[in-house]
Amino acid sequence: MQAGIIGLGLIGGSMGLALQETKMFKTILGHDINPLHTQQALSLGLVDECVGLDGIQMCDVIFLATPLEGIIQTLQQLKNIPPHTTIIDLGGAKEKIVAAIPASIRKNFIAAHPMSGTECYGPKAALKDLFKNKIIILADLEDSGEFQIACAKEIFIAIGMRIIKMNSKEHDRHIALISHLPHIISYALANTVLSQENPQTILALIGGGFKDMSRISKSSPIMWNDVFKQNKENVLKAIDLFAQEMLLAEKLLSEEDWEGLKEWMAKANTLQKFM
Repeated sequence: MQAGIIGLGLIGGSMGLALQETKMFKTILGHDINPLHTQQALSLGLVDECVGLDGIQMCDVIFLATPLEGIIQTLQQLKNIPPHTTIIDLGGAKEKIVAAIPASIRKNFIAAHPMSGTECYGPKAALKDLFKNKIIILADLEDSGEFQIACAKEIFIAIGMRIIKMNSKEHDRHIALISHLPHIISYALANTVLSQENPQTILALIGGGFKDMSRISKSSPIMWNDVFKQNKENVLKAIDLFAQEMLLAEKLLSEEDWEGLKEWMAKANTLQKFM
């Protein structure tokens, strides 16, 4: 079989490396609109060859690993796809992508979200073990073909992932809280410090706490802009919930309710019981 990967950054590049480890595919082809990414992907051995979109369409399995708006655009360009082809998107929000799938390729399509990544991006960020022992969420499988479902499951199990199934609406609501909101908070934290008069002086003092919370503020603005755009309503609800907690903390502090503040923090400690 041949696999094709559209988008050769962190996720697409890592998928290329992971697929090579499985030996499931004779050839892994890549495609990226950025010529530098194409060159880097080839020099790093992320794919065997880079081709045009027409060449990718001939593959048995096609992975869509571009920013989310790019996934929607690419879906409209996939023409004359054979019935046996499996198309797998790897985007971080699902509902709008699923709604944009042309009816002619709906059976071919698997909506997937690997719960793995780093704050780095581009082909040089690719890691062969990025997906190992991580969760892959498969959404709205009832509208996908049986062959495509079996193919996707076989691939994800082969690269060491654990499969969870849910619908796209539920996915986007939950992921807004555990992935999209943390990125908004990290960007906000970084900008709060950068807006101060002498941020360099402040940053010279940073310890582990700030480093941990600000790490993902290094994530790609292009990719995350698309995520926030496509999952806007759920992200806004998550921000509102977070704002309520911040207002409660502010109230406890301003009123010097130290016992209440301690109870508020103790409640947060219980989160670790579920992880």
